[in-house]
Amino acid sequence: MIILALDCSAALCAASVYDAATGRELGREVRDLGKGHAEHLMQVIETALERAGIGYEAVARIAVSIGPGSFTGIRVAVSTARGLALALKVPAVGVSTLEALAAEAREIAAGRPVLVVLNGGRGEVHGALYDASGGTLVAPSVMTLDDTAALVRDSGPVLAGNAAQAVAEASSMSVDFGPFGATADIAVYARLGADKPSSERPSPLYLRAPDAKPQASFVLPRKADE
Repeated sequence: MIILALDCSAALCAASVYDAATGRELGREVRDLGKGHAEHLMQVIETALERAGIGYEAVARIAVSIGPGSFTGIRVAVSTARGLALALKVPAVGVSTLEALAAEAREIAAGRPVLVVLNGGRGEVHGALYDASGGTLVAPSVMTLDDTAALVRDSGPVLAGNAAQAVAEASSMSVDFGPFGATADIAVYARLGADKPSSERPSPLYLRAPDAKPQASFVLPRKADE
């Protein structure tokens, strides 16, 4: 089964073509954009396919990062995955950045629980705790540093994610670290996507509301008879 994986949840705009039967990545394209994922994603996908030496018709499944992360980037990637899945008549599945980072951490620290913590802004941490097999112990949620420090003291996990250092300092514990990024390598999303049930369409995983709000002063009042 050939899987096309997409990730725009952080600064990277990434696509990977992965052969689940052989466990081998066939091609990839990763661009460090910061912003502008919508303008680049289709070209990133086409470059990855070209490097894999295949066309869209060979893709049997699409895996996409659903966040948490960049509101705009996640929306772009999920919408693209859904559109391609509809056009190609193949399933699309969602993989969270938290579970992908946990899987990446388990590659270097097998047999340990993993606490993935991402900077959520406003002094918040977006985190989840996984057991040594990838099972969810604490579901993705918005936490404080005190919350995450307590999890470190209680479960002694490997820490991963771009808030890992801050959480370690808050816990005053000696800890082991996994990857420090805001997202995992794109091939991790492809590998996890191969085993996901395809019964539900991917949806963005937003743990809090976006910062941008409609400006009420520009909303026209409705007429009484409307």
